[in-house]
Amino acid sequence: QVQLVESGGGLVQAGDSLRLSCAVSGRTFRNYGMGWFRQAPGKEREFVAAITRSRGTTYHADSVKGRFTISRGNAKNTVYLQMNSLKPEDTAVYYCAAASNTLYLAIIAGIGTYDYWGQGTQVTVSS
Repeated sequence: QVQLVESGGGLVQAGDSLRLSCAVSGRTFRNYGMGWFRQAPGKEREFVAAITRSRGTTYHADSVKGRFTISRGNAKNTVYLQMNSLKPEDTAVYYCAAASNTLYLAIIAGIGTYDYWGQGTQVTVSS
């Protein structure tokens, strides 16, 4: 079993930055590809970013490309999401997820690709 715990959310103003963290425990962290998703009120959960387990290849949704950066610290069993130039439309609950299978472009955005999920952390961006 794998446990994921997100932290770092909060209330910020447009243009500010936040760094989300997701601590992973229970299994060998480097064996998992990792992703970040978000869900705004009344909307579907959507893909934000992913990073592969081996080469650390990253993928970012078009809506956050150039503003958000996913990274992983294997020594700390943690995946990060650095969010810069935040906008009110970034307001959502952010979830991290772990995938035991290899991540690649065709499947990174699929919720069913991921085996484990955290409980989420709220990010609110005021205008």
